[in-house]
Amino acid sequence: MKSFINYPQNSDFSIHNIPFGVAVFNREYIACCTRIGDMVIDLATLYDYGFFDEIEGLNENVFEAYTLNEFIELGKPVTNAVRLKIQELLLEGSSLSHDEKTIEECFYDLDKVQMMMPLHVQNYTDFYSSIEHATNVGKMFRDPANALLPNWKHLPVGYHGRASSIVVSGINFHRPKGQMKPADAEKPIFGASKQLDFELEMAFVLNKNTEIGESISTQEAEDAIFGMVIFNDWSARDIQSWEYVPLGPFLGKNFCSSISPWVVTLEALEPFRTASPKQEPEVLNYLKFEGDKNFDINLEVYLQPENGEENLICQSNYKYMYWNMAQQLAHHTINGCNVEVGDLYASGTISGNEQNSFGSMLELTWRGQNPLKLSDGTERKFINDHDTIIMRGFSEKNGIRVGFGEVRGKVLPAK
Repeated sequence: MKSFINYPQNSDFSIHNIPFGVAVFNREYIACCTRIGDMVIDLATLYDYGFFDEIEGLNENVFEAYTLNEFIELGKPVTNAVRLKIQELLLEGSSLSHDEKTIEECFYDLDKVQMMMPLHVQNYTDFYSSIEHATNVGKMFRDPANALLPNWKHLPVGYHGRASSIVVSGINFHRPKGQMKPADAEKPIFGASKQLDFELEMAFVLNKNTEIGESISTQEAEDAIFGMVIFNDWSARDIQSWEYVPLGPFLGKNFCSSISPWVVTLEALEPFRTASPKQEPEVLNYLKFEGDKNFDINLEVYLQPENGEENLICQSNYKYMYWNMAQQLAHHTINGCNVEVGDLYASGTISGNEQNSFGSMLELTWRGQNPLKLSDGTERKFINDHDTIIMRGFSEKNGIRVGFGEVRGKVLPAK
């Protein structure tokens, strides 16, 4: 496929992608949108001009909404049809390619729009599904010979996070404060976190509602998953390590999480399916699945000091995930937990086998024992005030590239 819109060969937003987001146009008008190259397309105006008239089930202009939820809720028969129609319209020689008036009114340079939070996130769950990450943390904080807890290979471990503090890329936040207990202290102290960290994650978005008591099987899961974003689960390790027993993460996690502004559909990721790591011991029947349920997505993390250059500090891949999305959703709902459109389910930190593939500062510096050296000569055990963390992700195969762009956030001093 070749588009009438020109873009670089290494663009994350090729015609094979067609992601969905929400943008502010002309500093005042909010609408759902898509992107090709560095061009953002106003879908609400395209709808008004009749370009989606032939799509059954798209009976009103859901693209005028301030989030993607209403569009996502229409389900895959509609959302897939819209994506394919946009792809068709962007081809060389299409009816749209000759429509100068519509192009002028609907197509905007990326630097002329402001990307918004694409979703109203009803509920948020964070999993712990990378065996390499779980093993590293187990070695650090528990018995290295028994790094994984007994349940880890039997179920996708997770916890319910805080949906209200999820923000879109570019939103900066203040360093969190809380209780910590230094190793050499008899009592806890209060103050700003000294061990602020990132967690390299992906997250998937749900397109359906269920009733209490209903479950979604591994066979049904992908029909309920609209797409994915890059997810940075910011973490205050010193607050977390003091509070997490016995109930798990709380203030060490709920102060901020950041997502990329573009939701990439599962359909766009289809060419990049890959097998999951072998699961031993054999899982229970409700967690069994058929086919390739994982995706080959290259992931990168950069640390940029204030007024400094970006330093590549991590290169990982989503294909390392031990538990896949279908299993995560099946486990989440097997007890009858109801789900809602816009729910976000994060993967947990994604780490590989190599040192440079570890998806957190906790692992990269091994709890601060091996500081990272940056290009400006400074070192980092954890993240400093005014540091910016940037995550990027893309898939590439047989000349086709589909990516997520980036998610970035800057750490401001504690209030």
